[in-house]
Amino acid sequence: MTIRATLAAVAAGLAMPAWAAPADPAPLAAEADSGSEIIITATRRETALSAVPLAISAITGEALERAGANDIRQLNQLSPSLLVSSSASEAGAAAARIRGVGTVGDNPGLESSVATFIDGVYRNRASVALTELGAIDRIEVLRGPQGTLFGRNASAGLISVVTARPRFDFGGQAELSVGNYDARRFVAGLTGPVSRDLAFRLDGVASKRDGFFTDVVSGRDINNRDRYLLRGQLLYAPRDDLSVRLIGDFSNRHEECCVGGYLPQRNLTRAADGSVVTGASTVAALGRALGGIIETGRDNRTVALTPGQSFRGDVRDSGVSAEVTAGLGGATLTSITAYRDWRWLRGQDADFASLDLLTRRSDGSAGQRFKTFTQELRLQGDAFADRLDWLVGGYFASERLTFRDNQAYGADYDRYANCQLFNSVLPAATLPAPTGNCVNSAVLTSAIAGLQAIPAAQRTAAQASQLATLAALNTDPARPGYGSLAALLGLPGYSFTGRGLTDRYAQTSRNMALFTHNVVKLTDRLSATVGLRYTWERKSLDARLTDTNPLCGALAASSYVGAGSACVLTSVAGGALVIDDGRAHERKLTGTAVLSYRPIDPLLTYASFSRGYKAGGFNLDRSPLGSTTGAVTAANALARLAFAPETVDAFELGAKLHTASFDLNIAAFHQRFRNFQLNSYNGISFIVENLNGCSDDLGTGPRDLVAATGACTGSLKAGVISRGLEAEAALRPARDVGMALGMTIARTRYVDDLVGAGGRALATPLFQLPGRPLSNAPAVTLTGSGGWTPAIGDGLRGLIYADFRYQSAIVTGSDLDLEKRQQGFLTVNARIGLTGRDARWGIELWAQNLLNTTYYQVGFDEPLQGSGTIRSTQGFGTTTTQLYGAFLGDPRTWGLTVRTRF
Repeated sequence: MTIRATLAAVAAGLAMPAWAAPADPAPLAAEADSGSEIIITATRRETALSAVPLAISAITGEALERAGANDIRQLNQLSPSLLVSSSASEAGAAAARIRGVGTVGDNPGLESSVATFIDGVYRNRASVALTELGAIDRIEVLRGPQGTLFGRNASAGLISVVTARPRFDFGGQAELSVGNYDARRFVAGLTGPVSRDLAFRLDGVASKRDGFFTDVVSGRDINNRDRYLLRGQLLYAPRDDLSVRLIGDFSNRHEECCVGGYLPQRNLTRAADGSVVTGASTVAALGRALGGIIETGRDNRTVALTPGQSFRGDVRDSGVSAEVTAGLGGATLTSITAYRDWRWLRGQDADFASLDLLTRRSDGSAGQRFKTFTQELRLQGDAFADRLDWLVGGYFASERLTFRDNQAYGADYDRYANCQLFNSVLPAATLPAPTGNCVNSAVLTSAIAGLQAIPAAQRTAAQASQLATLAALNTDPARPGYGSLAALLGLPGYSFTGRGLTDRYAQTSRNMALFTHNVVKLTDRLSATVGLRYTWERKSLDARLTDTNPLCGALAASSYVGAGSACVLTSVAGGALVIDDGRAHERKLTGTAVLSYRPIDPLLTYASFSRGYKAGGFNLDRSPLGSTTGAVTAANALARLAFAPETVDAFELGAKLHTASFDLNIAAFHQRFRNFQLNSYNGISFIVENLNGCSDDLGTGPRDLVAATGACTGSLKAGVISRGLEAEAALRPARDVGMALGMTIARTRYVDDLVGAGGRALATPLFQLPGRPLSNAPAVTLTGSGGWTPAIGDGLRGLIYADFRYQSAIVTGSDLDLEKRQQGFLTVNARIGLTGRDARWGIELWAQNLLNTTYYQVGFDEPLQGSGTIRSTQGFGTTTTQLYGAFLGDPRTWGLTVRTRF
């Protein structure tokens, strides 16, 4: 069957993901016959999935095992409304999106719109959970804002990971996998009783694998895997109404990640008739002329990096938690106390090129650290003859984030910057072919003479300015270009090499909340749910910003046209800036209201409204503090770095049908985001903006590529709208057979009249956003899985399993450059195997990404390497020279797994 025919068959099925896969090979037949349900805790109560009036996917541990899912990114195959991706680092640059909405994860100052919880404990960013998960009971993906019970930064939804608990029956498992790319993965677990009231559990995972990219300069592999996880638990349960669960875990990663390959290179210009003309890339030619290697074989997964530079990614993550559940007469008290310490040390060839242009040192002076303490208390019970199921609670979190960054210009930057400067200021007729240092004093002297030959009275203002700049560039004939400029400005002998920035941010966050969530049975078939959460949040920021770029400050104050183009690392006045105890306070009331009705026993229908909230904070990037934006002080620096909280109003209509052989969940949603927190990377720095819509027609044609759409004088409204339809189905058509299918159709877009925070004009680099879909927001996503475990005889069972995900075209860059567009694509996983009696042993052959589909996770501007985009050439007639790269999804991997259970 062709791919097109397969997709047509799936679409005709009107169904959805593998959210109800069976627990293990042997019980599959029993589940197929009984239609037993998954019990979830999404409402902080143990409830059957079909009885919860909420759009949720519950993915069992066995479903994860079958899909080969070892971290939350691989949930994409099983939950069509979810998309988890990573870019420049798996440790610190992951992003999770639900229904097309999420937060780009590279900037630690922004928390994710899709919150992640593991065993009820909030994880600070999506990247923290992008690691080995160990033994899992289930993962619940809650779609839409979770404004009451999970009010901490869950404006788009959340991922709740529930690990396997200790058992009072002795047992264990061991698993060994080997595969291509020299992959090795070992899993082991043991559980059992210590005494009549005390049980333990120990789990461990160790995983190693060669990288998916090869550096042609050093010959080493990049994007490798080298990680392990240890988790220990104790469960004390002296009686039915009292339990204490203690969890301690430690994980470690020592990897080089992540690089991206170059996309095809070219220049774009606009012809007289308006068409776009493609030509050879001048930036690629310059890079090669200066001795650089620019690989073009993206699908071959080769890169050329600066010798001696590292993509260090060392992560240590540890934590302890205690969950206490105690009966208090007619109520139950639950307490979850946790402390976590997460640290990431990094390095990076920050230009992703073999020329040494920009680097982050890998000496431990760059990285992030989170220290977090959380405490949650819940009291719940029944009243009025079980007509009221009530819950009240409180939450406290203290988070300390330390973020250190260093960036410096490399040894090749002087030559590269001079070439770029000469190209921008020399008359086109005098430009030599790029070679060596691109130009010398003789070329400059000739260009100056040509301009001087024009009588002064006949020179245009542009020619006069160009003449002054060229003369400045030739002040010192031995060092034309920036060497001459530096000498002229009182900095003789200046070089960019080694100059850069060293920044340290220390952010402390305090979050306190009171919440209630109550279910009222109005009749035997009609129920109402009402929840509220009041949140108080305070953030404080200390920052120490230093740099060693005196030339850049001097150039900014000079009149030399274009001479500051090399100063891509933002300088602060005087080379140092200190922010002490800058503060931001927020108070928000969020909540939910749901009306649910069962017209017949197997069918639940519901209508809901929810308001969600994600905290504001500070952009931990110095780009808003550039010397060209006026005098920067500690007071106004804080205002420039701050961004407002994000809120969402969401409406949902849904239905859930559960029978012995068939489940179907359908939800229609409409979500409106105000002050949407956009984090956009421009190749050098992060632009953080709160996006809103304007009630007035801005009158400047935002869809017609006008760079600044003008300030809003009317009222502000939602800047992002997400609406669509989701459907999920699980089928048990016969003994030993289980299938799941899924579909999400979503229209997640920016509004036409788009403005920034407070109604200010949209920043020029964001001109492509108005009226267009968000990045990484597919219009259509289809998923499916199917498994057959036939009895073979003598207690043996076979296994045949496959799953797929198809998503339509997306633009992967948050600035919506068309060059970062990913066409629709299909990924397929498959495995076959054999298990012994009672699943005591098993052996499986498997393949991930069976079709070896090459696809972008995220496209990006190659740092320092050109400017422009297709739409800027189309709309403004500017020449586009920008080079682009892409962080790719994993290629085809295959291997063998053997396991035993006892």
